[in-house]
Amino acid sequence: MIHERRVYHAAPKKVGLVVKRFKEHNTRIYERLGIKTIGAWTVIVGEANDQFIYLLEWESLAEREQKWGAFLQDEEWQRVWAETDKDGALVRYASNELLQPVAL
Repeated sequence: MIHERRVYHAAPKKVGLVVKRFKEHNTRIYERLGIKTIGAWTVIVGEANDQFIYLLEWESLAEREQKWGAFLQDEEWQRVWAETDKDGALVRYASNELLQPVAL
């Protein structure tokens, strides 16, 4: 099992719009493509409150490569992204980490 931590650094005053896009569109598209979301968060105390963070779960790197590639090419996602970014990008930049569990 692999988890992916994705962090979207929102444009100024747009973190709420990033959350809205995720809730209204990404989660449904992810479900259709078989992408499992574990949870999502915004920062209330920390270095930056412009972040939207979420975790995805993958069976393997191969599954991630196949399904994430399908998401990026998905026609519905392309339309949503264009529409929600038409007045300027909601996300300044994104970062991600692929995490592997360790036995404790």
